[in-house]
Amino acid sequence: MEALKDYTAHIDAKKRITLRGARYDYYNVREYENGCIILEPRELKRPDSISVATLRTMDESIKNLDAGKVSDPIDLSAFMG
Repeated sequence: MEALKDYTAHIDAKKRITLRGARYDYYNVREYENGCIILEPRELKRPDSISVATLRTMDESIKNLDAGKVSDPIDLSAFMG
């Protein structure tokens, strides 16, 4: 694969690097012992649906509630106006 850009970057006084013309706002960063750094773009967005694992956890929580497996009530009055 051919590089789209090839330039030298330096770390500023606050230990930051600037990416010129970055296409994304967020990147996952992986740094290796040999000095290589891999940046993978991340797009933060709301999922279209609730995951199967989340739905399973919700079902288990409701079963526990129905079975009376609950903690003692928490007093939230300190947070009310």
